[in-house]
Amino acid sequence: MSVLRIILGDQLSLHLSALNTIDTERDIVLMMEVIEENTYVKHHKQKSVLVLAAMRHFAESLRQRGLTVDYVKLDAPDNSGSFTTEVQRAVARHRPSRIVMTEPSEWRVQALVEGWSECTGTPVEVLSDTRFFASRARFSAWASGRRTWRMEHFYREMRREQRLLMDGDQPAGGEWNYDRENRKKLPAHVVPPVRRRFAPDATTQEVMALVERCFPDHFGELQDFGWPVTREDALRALHDFVAQGLPYFGDYQDAMKAGAPLLYHSLLAPALNLGLLSPLEVCRAAEAAWREGAAPLNAVEGFVRQVLGWREYVRGVYWMLMPGYAQQNALHAHRDLPAFYWTGETAMRCLREAIGSTAKHAYSHHIQRLMVTGNFALLAGVAPQQIERWYLAVYADAFEWVEMPNTLGMAVFADGGQMASKPYAASGAYIDRMSDFCTGCTYDVKKKIGPDACPFNYLYWAFLIRQKERLSSNPRMAMPYRTLAGWSLERTAEVLAEADAFLDKIDVNRPHSGLG
Repeated sequence: MSVLRIILGDQLSLHLSALNTIDTERDIVLMMEVIEENTYVKHHKQKSVLVLAAMRHFAESLRQRGLTVDYVKLDAPDNSGSFTTEVQRAVARHRPSRIVMTEPSEWRVQALVEGWSECTGTPVEVLSDTRFFASRARFSAWASGRRTWRMEHFYREMRREQRLLMDGDQPAGGEWNYDRENRKKLPAHVVPPVRRRFAPDATTQEVMALVERCFPDHFGELQDFGWPVTREDALRALHDFVAQGLPYFGDYQDAMKAGAPLLYHSLLAPALNLGLLSPLEVCRAAEAAWREGAAPLNAVEGFVRQVLGWREYVRGVYWMLMPGYAQQNALHAHRDLPAFYWTGETAMRCLREAIGSTAKHAYSHHIQRLMVTGNFALLAGVAPQQIERWYLAVYADAFEWVEMPNTLGMAVFADGGQMASKPYAASGAYIDRMSDFCTGCTYDVKKKIGPDACPFNYLYWAFLIRQKERLSSNPRMAMPYRTLAGWSLERTAEVLAEADAFLDKIDVNRPHSGLG
C-alpha cells in the first residue's frame, strides 16, 4: 500500500525527513494551499505570493524527479480552505496505509496534526525536522535545569558542536563574539550595493494575480516582488550576499538609512524559513568567505551568530514555552496598535521609513524591527498580542516559531526577561546615532519635551517611570533609574502628561483590521 507524505509550505527541501524513505513507485506527496493559512492573520501580499509560488515550483521539481504529487490549489473549485479537511479528502482518494510528515514548525499546525489520525482512521508518523542544527529535544536538554536562558551560552555550544568558526577547541580569532565591532553608522558617502532580486516567472505571476484576486484587502504591495522562490534562485541570492553584503555586514548590520532598507543584510531568512536553503550551507558559505580572505571575521561571526545562534535559540524557546508563551504580558501593556502601523501615515520619519519599506518589500531589517517599530510599541504600551500579530502578518520571513519569541521576548519584553536580560527601550538619540532618519523629520530629536520634541524622548522616560516597580531592580537598568531618581516631581509629571497627550492623540485612530 502507498504512504501519503505531507509537505507543508515551509518544508520545501529535498532533504526533508518525510522524504527520506519515499517509494517513488507507490507513495504520494500531498501539498495543500488552503485559505486558513493565508487568513488567520492577513498576511502581506508578498508573503502569500512567496509561499504559494515556492510551493508550486517545489511541487514541479518533485514531479521532475518522478514523484507523484497530489497538489491542492487555492483556487480549486472544491478547495475546503482547511488543512484537516484536505487531509481527510486525500486519505479518501488514495487509501494510504499511513501518513508520514515532518513535524510542523508552528504549534497551531501541530495541534491540527495531532487530530489527523483519529479523523482519518489512518496512522500518522511525525518525524523530527532535521533541517535545524538543534532538535527540539536537544534544546530542551540544554535549557532544562537552567535558572536563566541566554542565547550567548547556547550559541557557544552550537559553535563547538558544529565546528563552525573554530580553531581547534577555541573560537576563531580568539573571541566568541565580535558584536562590539558591529555598531557603526553608515557614513553619508557610502552607497549600498544594488542587491540581486528575482523577476517573477510565469508561475509566480499567476500566483500574484491569484493573491490580488483572493486577498485584495491584505497589507502590502506586489509590484516590487523579487524574492527567490526556487532552490536555484535562493542559491544565487546566497552568492550575492556573500559577494556584496557579507564583507560589510558586520560593520553596518545595526545601521539604518532612509530609502535603503536592504543595505548589506543577507535577505536570506525567507528562503531559509521555507527550506530553500539550509542553515548549515549558509553558515559554511560565510565561513569559507572568511577563510579565503573575502570577508572579515567580525562580519562572518555576526552573521553566523544570527543563524546558528539566534535562529536556533528562538525556535527552542518557542517550543519550550508554547502555547502559554503567546499570552505573555509581563509589563501589563494594553493599548491598541496605532493605525499608522498599517498606513505609514505618521510625522515620525523613522516609523514612516520602516513601515513604508515593509509595505513595499515585506521586509525591514532587524534593527528597524527592534529599535523603531518594536521600540515604539514597547514605549507606547501596545498590547503584546497586537504587535506580535502585526509582525507575523507583514514580514515575508515571519513564521510564528521565529517571529513570536523575537516580538514578545525582544521587542516588547512581554515575557519579563525569559529571552532578553533587559527591555530594548531607547530614546530618539539611539535612532539618531544609527541612522539618518532624524534629518528632515517633523520632530526635533534634540528636544526632550514640547510639541516639536521627538516623541521617542518623552515616551522613553514615561515608560521608565510607569514601569519603575517592575524594572528598577534590573541591574542593566540601573543607570537610567539613577537619572530618574534626581528628577523633581514637577518634571516627572510634565513628562507623563506629554506622553499621555501624544498617545491619546494617536489613539483616536482605531487599528486597521489587518490582524485578521
